[in-house]
Amino acid sequence: MAAGSAGVALPGVISPGARAAAAEITVLKQVTVIDGSGAAPRRDMTIVLVGDRIAWLGRDRDLPDVEGVRALDCRGKYVIPGLWDMHTHGLDLVDIFPPLYIANGVTGIREMWGYEENRAAHEQIENGTLLGPRAVVGSSIVDGPVSLLQPPVSHVSNEAEARAFVRAEKALGAKFIKVYSYLGRDELYTIADEARRQGLPFAGHVSYRLSVLEASEAGQRSLEHLFGTTFQVSLKEKEFLARLAATPIDPESPRDFFNLARELERQAMLEYSKPKADRLFAQFVRNGTWQSPTLVVNRVISMPADTYIHDPRLKYIPADLKAHWADRIQLFAPKTPQEIQEQSVYLASRIEMVGAMHEAGVGIIGGTDSLNPYCFPGFSLHDELGLMVDAGLSPMDSLRAVTSEAARFLGLEHSTGTVTAGKFADLVVLDANPLDDIRNTQKIHAVVTRGRVIDRAQREKLLADVEAAASQPPASARSATFARLAKQGCC
Repeated sequence: MAAGSAGVALPGVISPGARAAAAEITVLKQVTVIDGSGAAPRRDMTIVLVGDRIAWLGRDRDLPDVEGVRALDCRGKYVIPGLWDMHTHGLDLVDIFPPLYIANGVTGIREMWGYEENRAAHEQIENGTLLGPRAVVGSSIVDGPVSLLQPPVSHVSNEAEARAFVRAEKALGAKFIKVYSYLGRDELYTIADEARRQGLPFAGHVSYRLSVLEASEAGQRSLEHLFGTTFQVSLKEKEFLARLAATPIDPESPRDFFNLARELERQAMLEYSKPKADRLFAQFVRNGTWQSPTLVVNRVISMPADTYIHDPRLKYIPADLKAHWADRIQLFAPKTPQEIQEQSVYLASRIEMVGAMHEAGVGIIGGTDSLNPYCFPGFSLHDELGLMVDAGLSPMDSLRAVTSEAARFLGLEHSTGTVTAGKFADLVVLDANPLDDIRNTQKIHAVVTRGRVIDRAQREKLLADVEAAASQPPASARSATFARLAKQGCC
């Protein structure tokens, strides 16, 4: 395949007066392209898709006249790159999660907990037997001897186990190592060293036995949920970290430590120091440490438990998962008027901090923590975009956080993330301009995934099929996933 630029013929792809195989070539005509690079929108453009690639992008008037191709009239529409949700779980709920991602224009995900079932789902997607997003699948979650999570979380208690874990996960095909909250200091540094040796990045929660700056200096590629960050930007940092360091993790009640840490983080944010924050954020930039703030899940756990019980998107969620969400949210949700007010202030301050990070040049990627309570696969990424705009990012910068910046973080910028000739044909066609209002990303006219166009009617059927699947009795395949959820925090 040879792709030309605007005004140039397409040798080997389209020749004037030629006849093409409709199954191979699709043309999106007269669309406004927002390519994800940060460049201004380009109007009256035409995009030629050949197989799973963008073959050509140029002015409609420069397109050769070709018979037999599928041409879609996109006048008045806007094309953006396919979206990436950079913190997901539950790919193995194959009748619910993968199709919901695609229906919402999420054509790529970073799956943050690798295990046998979701590796199998990923393989099905790649071999074409399951419709779903491209997936960068991480390792099993690795934690200390005690964890908030149930198997298949992996436990390491010494350096030998830490090195063996990294090597084993690489052999299973993990694209990165996922670290968790109760990992010991020595084990974290050993994982960092072994991951470097094996050519794997590591990402995830900040171990509460380290500061976020120590994690950044150790090479942690992304920090999830903003956990730990509020300590380091607080005037009372030493006081709070000393209290955590002196608190043992009780194997019989591991959540007590998490609850204490969460409350201390809230208190720390009340003593926010801009000079300290500026120094920390500058260090993140120097170290190449990205932030995955997952504002959606932070918002969910900061609000009363009944906030989402009438959310219309629940019709796409199976009854057993809805029941699980209603139970698990009780672990986090504020209950008294004072707690509700405190959590509201805390959420607002973290959203504001994300804007300060962005302003300082810290890399921001958008993720949702789907599978956690009321973090809806696909849908919630659009909520995350809105929250990033609330933080002070422009609509363009928010959009880039889940397209070109996500691709750059993953090292996939040469194949995805922008609407560019030669890259994967993963696109979203919108009815309205998302740069006017970021909520317009929800006005989806069509989705293109791997070159396959899912038009409005097909998308409606996709959603209807998910709704029907959600209404069925619990599938046995979900049991393993639910066992994993029983004691988890934000993962």
